[in-house]
Amino acid sequence: MKNLIYLSLFAVLAIGLSSCISDDVEVREEFYYPGELAILQQTLDLPEVPLDYNIVLPQHLSRSGLFARNIHKDMATLGRVLFYDKALSATGEVSCASCHKQELAFSDDKIASEGVTGQTERNSLALGSVASFAAYYGADIFGTFGVPFMWDNRFGTAREQAHAAFTSEVEMGLSIDELVSTIESLAYYEPLFRRACGSTQVTEERIMSAVAEFVDALGTFDSKFDRAAEKSTDGLNMNVNFSDFTTAENRGKAIYLESCAGCHSSVFGRPVMNAANNGLAMQYEDEGIGGFTQITSDQYTFKIPTLRNVAQSAPYMHDGRFATLEDVVDFYSDNVADHPKLHELLRDDSGQPMRLNLSNEDKAALVAFLETLTDVDYLQEVRYSDPFR
Repeated sequence: MKNLIYLSLFAVLAIGLSSCISDDVEVREEFYYPGELAILQQTLDLPEVPLDYNIVLPQHLSRSGLFARNIHKDMATLGRVLFYDKALSATGEVSCASCHKQELAFSDDKIASEGVTGQTERNSLALGSVASFAAYYGADIFGTFGVPFMWDNRFGTAREQAHAAFTSEVEMGLSIDELVSTIESLAYYEPLFRRACGSTQVTEERIMSAVAEFVDALGTFDSKFDRAAEKSTDGLNMNVNFSDFTTAENRGKAIYLESCAGCHSSVFGRPVMNAANNGLAMQYEDEGIGGFTQITSDQYTFKIPTLRNVAQSAPYMHDGRFATLEDVVDFYSDNVADHPKLHELLRDDSGQPMRLNLSNEDKAALVAFLETLTDVDYLQEVRYSDPFR
């Protein structure tokens, strides 16, 4: 009975105090304790209120089966700092962003990126080729429905990928104990962990979850193609001419839908297939997925990426052999090799390699269409940018 009386008195007091607050007094949540923001802003260009990382996918993507999830803004903020922090490598000179540069659609312009001990094995895949990592991987929330990543499809989640990058002898070169110890020594991480995790304790799980939250927050779907597709009154019918496209862009789109979308997708959501051999050569030094799985049928097959922001992510293919989009189009037009593992979609009715045999005009049109996939705002979006001063 006494407890009820105390609670009632407390409620009356709370109401009374709230009624005393003037209407012109700002009431707001404090995101950092006094002094924490000053500690952060000595090193980081972060706002007092963490940025919102939630995205809303346009209808032409949601109708195709992509669904974004809510992103924890404090966890994504922590992940963003971890993603860009060069201190988290054996040399203090390499971060996740060293191989995944925002202005290059989170790819690298080198054939093979530079890690702490030299070049990595393959060309860096563009994280900006994916409309929404949370929807694309899916494995972080939807079990086995997600699309694997890396050229050999070895990782099912962004968390797995982050762990491998930090601990790779070539890429960042730290043990988990060294990674935890380094983070604990940097003052700006204490308020970030407190906000994101509820305590300042640094653990492997929290580190990887935060990086995954930031990567899952990446979303690119405001290209010329996306805006035109969203305006189309035919829903997911991409075969109609887009009114905002040039004649060449519409011609290139028609060529793409006829000859490329069977692997890469018509709306650039998830790829239709996860892997294939595309006839780059008759002999490969890299066994691709087979080198990881040790399954004969997987040999010389590689991940099929989606192509968003593809004009920004040269060079191309797992070994970076093509310097330009024109080189890529020339390859599919004239030079597909008759490799024994060449995918059946790249063979004609007689079983020969299917080369597109495009005219110069059609090659230029296909490149023009691929350039409509560039999301300019994404390449400079503040919430995805380097937070270090």
